[in-house]
Amino acid sequence: MLELIVMGMPLMIPLLIESVLTLAVTIDRFVAFRANSKVDVRTLRAKLLAMLEEGKEQEALALCFNTPGPVSAVLAAGLQSYMKHRDIARRVDSLRAVVQDAMEDYSQQAVQAVENRLNILAFVGSSAPLFGMTGTVTGMIASFKALAGAASMEGTAVANGISEALVTTAAGLIIAMGAVIPYHYFTSRAERIETEVVEAAAALLDFITIRHAQLEV
Repeated sequence: MLELIVMGMPLMIPLLIESVLTLAVTIDRFVAFRANSKVDVRTLRAKLLAMLEEGKEQEALALCFNTPGPVSAVLAAGLQSYMKHRDIARRVDSLRAVVQDAMEDYSQQAVQAVENRLNILAFVGSSAPLFGMTGTVTGMIASFKALAGAASMEGTAVANGISEALVTTAAGLIIAMGAVIPYHYFTSRAERIETEVVEAAAALLDFITIRHAQLEV
């Protein structure tokens, strides 16, 4: 392994840095998404609405605070806004709009937290092959330059020079695959979480609309 790294110098240095970044981000996001997957969003939403139906707003808010994840955080923001404005909002549509704005503003932060550092994987996936091909081109230029100054051209010398130059291309492609595959996996997980946030927020808004529409009658 060390021999291959030395053969691909100096562009193996940024490739090594990108490989370390890819590994670190992959582990970090895997741990984060695994922790989020342990939260039963449907059960959380059902418990929250049941508590609100019974008038237990503080208990519902505590449930959100004690449950990790972006869905509970967005619901907590909406519930806090609801508890703050329900007595001063004159119409149900104005109350719904205020709560919806609060959840939309916080959901942007929550989704960004979910997608945190995924841009690093995207960058590595697109740049690693470029570093690899650049290393190959510069390596072949150096090889043919050395052969041009040699007294005779041997096939083994040409083959060795080209094989050394291709090391960076192989490394770049391997590192890119190591970044692109988890990037698409984590992106699909992030989209699923975003959908859960939207559905939970809609359920809370529907509850507020129905509850206060009945009070206005």
